[in-house]
Amino acid sequence: MNILILTGRFGMGHYSVAKTLVQEIEKNMPEACIETQDIFTYTTPFIAKTVYSAYTLLMNKGSKIYNFFYKKIETGKKPNIGSSPISFYLPYLLGLDSLIKKNQPDLIISTLPFCSQLVSEYKEKYHSNIPLFTCITDISSHVEWITPETNTYLVASQMTKQELISQGIPEERIIITGIPVREQFKQPIIKSHSAEKHLLIMGGGLGLLPKQDRFYQQLSSLPGVHTTIITGNNLALYNRLYNRFPDLEVIGFTDQVYRYMQEADLIITKPGGITLFETIHSELPILAFTPFLAQEQENAAFIRHYQIGRIMQSAPNNCIEEIAAALYDDNFLAACRENIRYIKDNLPTDALINTLNQITTNPITAPETQKTAGGACA
Repeated sequence: MNILILTGRFGMGHYSVAKTLVQEIEKNMPEACIETQDIFTYTTPFIAKTVYSAYTLLMNKGSKIYNFFYKKIETGKKPNIGSSPISFYLPYLLGLDSLIKKNQPDLIISTLPFCSQLVSEYKEKYHSNIPLFTCITDISSHVEWITPETNTYLVASQMTKQELISQGIPEERIIITGIPVREQFKQPIIKSHSAEKHLLIMGGGLGLLPKQDRFYQQLSSLPGVHTTIITGNNLALYNRLYNRFPDLEVIGFTDQVYRYMQEADLIITKPGGITLFETIHSELPILAFTPFLAQEQENAAFIRHYQIGRIMQSAPNNCIEEIAAALYDDNFLAACRENIRYIKDNLPTDALINTLNQITTNPITAPETQKTAGGACA
């Protein structure tokens, strides 16, 4: 089976899920040939870096603008790139056509709303019946994820599934998989029994963490606490914090997040979808910063509903009491871990692979016009 996974680097979540899907499929279906592509880097390489830089700036400085358009789309008509000016989407459509002819995929998996919209438009214009799986990387099923040519939706939870059904998606087209996380997060949990508390603080791939010195000064004053701060790709913050505050261990970008999560008693972070499911697999209670992105507000509702952590009510400058109240409350932490284990134990483990095996047994082939010689894994 030839599988094409399409993604993008808005933050690192969508791209991380794409890599995880590759890892999971290769482990269970070694005969599969998988190609992963960042759709922007592949189709418009000369402007991709600018697009991603603009997104990072928007997340840092213009979250209110982002939320305005996010909610406007949610309450308005569903997005459709085919209704955009042809000069906008044509390079992506032509690039996708080239990519499909090169790889001849039997299946396309998208981890980015734009990719799902693009493939849907391609299938309509080119009369293609290549199956499209859309992997939703948040708890929320925002309408930008929903496209007429998606055959199967891979979703985080029963909550997400019900949202899709309420928006008219047939139940049989929805598979609950959880948000995919790397295999390292699924290893047995071995917690240390040290009297010292371990606090982990992360700001996602972009390292979106508080800027106030007071926040870090207060953290360093917590008695009996070892605090690890992962700044991700935020090099400026790493340079500002490294070796500056006592009892704070500052880490830049790392692929060892699973290890830090397994060692921690509590994590403070933004409630991103991928991070949320990494904490679930790590059985780690979460204390989330007040979410400022609309989709993260849905993730925060998930945390509250399943009682696997808390959402901080205070601004970072004044939140030390909330942090201490959660970190030193062993009953609260134990209750969170119990609720997390309930979610973890009820996550389907083989749903995606079983579905792919069914397609292998009963393939849905694309039109003959799609099957050209010279594919990457023919």
